Amino acid sequence: MRAVPTWVDKVHDRDRNEQCIYDLCFRPDGSQLVVAAGQRVLVYDTADGTLIQPLKGHKDNVYCVAYAKDGKRFASGGADKCVIIWTSKLEGILKYSHNDAVQCLCYNPITHQLASCAHSDFGLWSGEQKSVQKHKVPARVNCCSWTNDGQYIALGLGNGVVSIRGKAGEEKIRIERPNGPQSAIWALEWNPSSEESYDILCVTDWGQSVSFYSLSGKQVSKERALGFDPCCVSYFSKGEYLMIGGSNKGCILYTRDGVKLGSVGEQSSWIWCCAAKPDSSFIVLGCQDGTIAYYQLIFSTVHGLYRERYAYRDNMTDVIIQHLLTDQKVRIKCRDLVKKIAIYKHRLAVQLAERIVIYELYSGDMSDMHYRVKEKINQKIECNLLVICTNHLILCQEKRLQCLNFRGAKEREWIMESLIRYIKVVGGPPEREGLLLGLKNGQILKIFIDNPFPVNLLTINSAIRCLDLSSSRKKLAIVDEHSTCLVYDLTTKELMYQEPNANSVAWNTHFEDMLCFSGSNTLSIKAGEFPAHQQKMMGFVVGFSGSKIFCLHVYSMTTIEVPLSSPMFQYLEKKDLDLAYETACLGVTENDWEALGKSALLTLNTDIAKKSFTRLKDLKYLELIYDIENKKTNQNEQESALLADLLAFQGKFSEAAKLYKKAGQEQKALTMYTDLRMFDHANEFLGSEDSAERRLLIKKKADWAAKINEPRAAAEMYLSAGETDKAIHIIGEHGWVDMLNDVGRKLDKADTESVQLVAHYLKKHGQLQYAKDMYKKIGDFQAMVQIFVEAKEWKEAFVLAEKNPEYKEQVYVPYAKWLAEQDRFVEAQKAFHMAGRPDEAFRVLNELTLNAVNESRFDDAAYYYWILSLQFADLAKDANQKDAMIEKFQEFQTKANMYYAYHTIQRYTDEPFTSYMPEALFNISRYLMHELLFNHPQGVSKFSVLYALAKQSRNLGAFKLARSVMEKIQKLVIPKRFRENVDLAAMMIRSKPFYDNEELLSMCYRCSTTNPLFNPKGNRCNNCGLKFVYSFVSFEILPLVEFQLDEGISDQEAMALIESSVSPNDLNAGPEDGPDVMTMEANEDDPFSGKMLAFQQDGEMFSSVIVNRKALSSMEPGDVIVFKWDKPIRYQFFRNIMPEMSITKCETCNRVFHTDDYELQLLQKGHCPFCRANAHFNQTDDDATINGLDD
Repeated sequence: MRAVPTWVDKVHDRDRNEQCIYDLCFRPDGSQLVVAAGQRVLVYDTADGTLIQPLKGHKDNVYCVAYAKDGKRFASGGADKCVIIWTSKLEGILKYSHNDAVQCLCYNPITHQLASCAHSDFGLWSGEQKSVQKHKVPARVNCCSWTNDGQYIALGLGNGVVSIRGKAGEEKIRIERPNGPQSAIWALEWNPSSEESYDILCVTDWGQSVSFYSLSGKQVSKERALGFDPCCVSYFSKGEYLMIGGSNKGCILYTRDGVKLGSVGEQSSWIWCCAAKPDSSFIVLGCQDGTIAYYQLIFSTVHGLYRERYAYRDNMTDVIIQHLLTDQKVRIKCRDLVKKIAIYKHRLAVQLAERIVIYELYSGDMSDMHYRVKEKINQKIECNLLVICTNHLILCQEKRLQCLNFRGAKEREWIMESLIRYIKVVGGPPEREGLLLGLKNGQILKIFIDNPFPVNLLTINSAIRCLDLSSSRKKLAIVDEHSTCLVYDLTTKELMYQEPNANSVAWNTHFEDMLCFSGSNTLSIKAGEFPAHQQKMMGFVVGFSGSKIFCLHVYSMTTIEVPLSSPMFQYLEKKDLDLAYETACLGVTENDWEALGKSALLTLNTDIAKKSFTRLKDLKYLELIYDIENKKTNQNEQESALLADLLAFQGKFSEAAKLYKKAGQEQKALTMYTDLRMFDHANEFLGSEDSAERRLLIKKKADWAAKINEPRAAAEMYLSAGETDKAIHIIGEHGWVDMLNDVGRKLDKADTESVQLVAHYLKKHGQLQYAKDMYKKIGDFQAMVQIFVEAKEWKEAFVLAEKNPEYKEQVYVPYAKWLAEQDRFVEAQKAFHMAGRPDEAFRVLNELTLNAVNESRFDDAAYYYWILSLQFADLAKDANQKDAMIEKFQEFQTKANMYYAYHTIQRYTDEPFTSYMPEALFNISRYLMHELLFNHPQGVSKFSVLYALAKQSRNLGAFKLARSVMEKIQKLVIPKRFRENVDLAAMMIRSKPFYDNEELLSMCYRCSTTNPLFNPKGNRCNNCGLKFVYSFVSFEILPLVEFQLDEGISDQEAMALIESSVSPNDLNAGPEDGPDVMTMEANEDDPFSGKMLAFQQDGEMFSSVIVNRKALSSMEPGDVIVFKWDKPIRYQFFRNIMPEMSITKCETCNRVFHTDDYELQLLQKGHCPFCRANAHFNQTDDDATINGLDD
């Protein structure tokens, strides 16, 4: 550290009397210095010390000055008890007074409030206030200072007390120094550093000590003795250092912790004030004899470097070790002035004011950054340079070198002929390290610390500035005082080359033949004897490791990453691939690695090429290198052919083709140009008679035409090259039907696949006739069938199926599905059967049935269940499953009946209007109620049935039944929209008499028993068990009694007997036995009547009417209705007990109707209301022709 005087001025009055400088301050921008000298305020220009203007306004000595932080105004105060406010233009704008002399001033850094302190009080003034707030103090205020945030002000009193007060002047903290008035506080200041977590107050007193306190009044660090009476204190360089001056007639620089660093400027009288220029290295001192001394503090760089470890001084008392490659840093706090630093391998030496401390790494790991104290040499040693080795210290003092061990004992000494200008440890075994010395007289010496005799390496004609030895110690780089870099070969002592404009030089520690030097703000990198590569750089080169250059600029060390592209390319131009690769390994860009790899390939140096492209992870080039190595090793291929492969890979096709031709491999050139679609060039390498190659070329040309969207040309070329299928694909995809048809006609029928492909595209574009011709050409009838099916041309498909029965399934299955989509389900069933797929017919119909139920289309559900029942009847022909299928037939017949009836009830409950009479609704709902006792199909709502029955029962007078039904409804879950109606109806039915209208009661036509409206046995007689037969429109009970045939009588025989029968009136009585005996009397002698009345009353089992041949012969054909079912299901025979009642049967579904109802339904719907089949019948009132016997 040095203090360089910039300018000095001495203030006198008119009588040449010295004027004491009591106080001074800088303008915040540092351009002006305001000085309190005598009775005047002097304003200086800090640049050259010129007096700008003396300000007169005080009538007595001026004791204090202070500048506001915003730079708009400053203030002065003095013995005349006045405070004057000045503008930055040096104009007085305000003046106020105290009761005593004003001792000190200070502006708040935030609010710019001015604190002015006198003997007995202090005042607070700001521009917004009209008056000054004054507060009494118990003793004289010698100094004051605001905290950085402007919240508190510290007052130093003459009685040894520090009073910390708030912005309003109230006292917060009181600090009392030990000796009271004998320790008067003459100077204090808050640390301006923003890095501290809390405010620190520096206090100096005339007890000759300096101490530090926190805002709470607690002492925060060690109190230190000064040895003189302090008059002023000021922080320097943003709070890093502390300046204290006073009776010692000098200003001393301390650390912010109070560690003494050195003297700044010695004067001939007491120093009353000092100040640091903002954001600079300048300070100013004010003395009792009127001297104003303006200095610049220059802090010299104290540092040491060994390879990538750099140690330097920080804050004058700390040492920071930085790893230049990883940028790790570690700080060692020495708490004393650091004068010299030396570092070597795992050793670190730090010279302090009174001792030298030697550190070592905690571990032997060179990546470790933690140091510990190894030895201390408690001696005050003076030296110019300090060097450390493994176990020794080397001290350099002008011409003398001393070697000390770590205990401080001198082991060896060397005296040189000239001043030592440069010294560097160049390595070696412990206790035998070598030193490289450069002297002022131009000598370069090498000294081993165990050898008293220096070795003279060489001598030049000028003083040495910098030295460095190459890693092999065979080359020496020197920078002389003329800024010339000289490189010598130490073996021959010859100058290899020299470079101008150098101030420092460093060899690359990883590469023997490369160095860098700096000078004139330029960095130069030189490899071998090639020209140096230059780039801009500020500072000095101090190290070169790989591609990293260590540069010292001012006080900071930086690591610069430099790509060594230029040296690498210089070696490449010289064809020195090994050195180029070695250079690249130090650090180049990816493009440089690629260039190196390609250059190596051109010389077929696959080893370096492989390493280069492996670093780039370029798999394509690595595959190429492997291929080249394989061809060189196993196939003994010529170098020209290998180079041709390489050139072709790099896109140099013309050169590659020439090399292929030179190597006699024209075929490779042909293949290359063909793959590149460069067909004109490929033609040059075609032989005159090589038709196969020519076809291959045409084929590839066609491939290329297809890719560039010229399909017609591609198709024609494919046809020329014999690639018919590819041509057909292109033509077919673009829909050129005529061209496609021409290709198909020209094809031979033996070329089946190509013809099929043509037919496929013709069919795709709707040309079915042409496609059929193609399939016919090759005899592919199955494909023809497929065409007709896809075109829905069923007649032609049926014809083909008849001629070729094996294709029946392929025709009828799609036909059946098409019919099902058209809602022609009966025909679809037949088609499935024609296709031999009854299972599919059943599956489709079953799905339709379930969908109809789920969608509440119950009339359709009834229709589908009826068709399904016929399917089961057909399956019953199989003897193995006869019984099960008949049971299913009967079950599905019953479900069909129930859904058919429920369709009416569902429409009645869901729709507001109905065309059915109340009696019909009553009969239907009563029929369903009885059926639901034994069978409840999905989707049939029991509530709807009972609700309709209850409603119609009440309307028709069946009050007893209505009340019973309402009770059943109350036990069900009632839909929300019906709840109110049901509750109302339940209340209303209780007001009706508890009986049923007798006209509504049903009578059994076999036993003439009147049955109740609710029968637990269901839809059969409560007495004889006869199952009632209903008209399937109004659901009235028809006068039909079912009878069964005696054993041994077949259905066909029974039909014949009925048709050939005569009237009972024409029969004669005979000696026939049993029930076969007939009489001429009307009803009593009727054999059927006798059989009908022969039953066990109230029997548990129903006994049906069984008739023999004579009874059959006696029946009138018009009185018999026959339900004809396909075998194995037997016919059902019914006798009309009331022949005068006209009854009609549907021949398709075997459902019976009142003739009038049936005719009306036929007129309305055009078909049977149940099975939807067209029905034809002819009947008169007296002579009815029954449909069942019309066959």
